[in-house]
Amino acid sequence: MKLVALAVVMMVVSAPTPPAVPKLPAPAQKPAAPSIGEPMPNTLTPQERLDGWVLLFDGENASKSFRGYRKQDLPEGWIATDGCIVRKGPGGDIVTREQYKDFEFMCDWKVQTGGNSGIMWHVSEERPNPWETGPEMQILDDAAHVDGRSPSTSAGACYALYDAPEGAVKPAGQWNRARVLIQGTKGELWLNGVKTASFDTASDEWKDRIAKSKFKDMPQFAKMDRGVIALQDHGDEVAFRNIKVRPIQ
Repeated sequence: MKLVALAVVMMVVSAPTPPAVPKLPAPAQKPAAPSIGEPMPNTLTPQERLDGWVLLFDGENASKSFRGYRKQDLPEGWIATDGCIVRKGPGGDIVTREQYKDFEFMCDWKVQTGGNSGIMWHVSEERPNPWETGPEMQILDDAAHVDGRSPSTSAGACYALYDAPEGAVKPAGQWNRARVLIQGTKGELWLNGVKTASFDTASDEWKDRIAKSKFKDMPQFAKMDRGVIALQDHGDEVAFRNIKVRPIQ
């Protein structure tokens, strides 16, 4: 019996170890789907098309709707990359190929740390610079740029004329959504759903603010009732996407 038991033990000990079962690779994760109700970047929803919105950038071709200020072509410093129009190097301001009178304009913008740019409207190309004729909605990294110390030159302000409220802008590197609404002499500026300025260029208040600003020496400033929309090259990298306009008849 002892011999039999010993033989059994030896057989168990010497039995070969079964091969390990290979692990199957984990299934690849699918890219996160867009949030419900959030359209893909640089597209229009069916309702926006019905409402008369026009897409100014499809994510690839920046020169279709934009050109350099007082130029026919898009400057080399502005490129289309990763679904954005980006100011990557010197090139000067860019403007829409079409002019607009009454309109609603929207875009997303993002600046680098300390970045500065702007959106100007009713711009005439009669002067050397767009800001000599067109009012501006400030684009800025408030936290790192010196202009962020003053509400009149902070992000969302009607530059040097109407103060922007605190807390509307997102930090550098994050997307902000700007909205410019112009109807007749009245205008509104919105940043991330917050109204940052409201004005009437025919009012005494507007005229008084102009008289106390640097624009008092610019006879054509805010005098046009139509013009191109300009995106400013202030020497810093800035990106734009979801650029669209709705002409108001």
